Amino acid sequence: MISVEVSNRSGVEVEEEAAAELARSVLAGEGVVEGELGLHFVAPEEMRFLKREHLGVDEVTDVLSFPIDARDELAPGLPRQLGDAVLCPQVVGMEWRPPLVHGLLHLLGHDHGPEMESKEAQWTA
Repeated sequence: MISVEVSNRSGVEVEEEAAAELARSVLAGEGVVEGELGLHFVAPEEMRFLKREHLGVDEVTDVLSFPIDARDELAPGLPRQLGDAVLCPQVVGMEWRPPLVHGLLHLLGHDHGPEMESKEAQWTA
């Protein structure tokens, strides 16, 4: 089972359950049937801070991914910690699905390019 822990610190209402369901569907479709995911919605100020601290770029963005285990081989009995996807609702607006899919694919180790774009199109069609 994929466990999704959702937190909303953005100050605006978000479709938390729909986002968690999409995350579970994408992860399962990518072959991840067990693991733990953090899904966080943050305000622009926090997103800017995170991007500056982790990527050295002082600007707000739509989504950031912080992978932990991704698809790494784990010792038996250890739970898979997929990592965290962080979205800024004030940037993505009602079009939160494509950035969420993008962030999840990064958590699984995908890099930008044609393969990732194809997978994004599959999940956001």
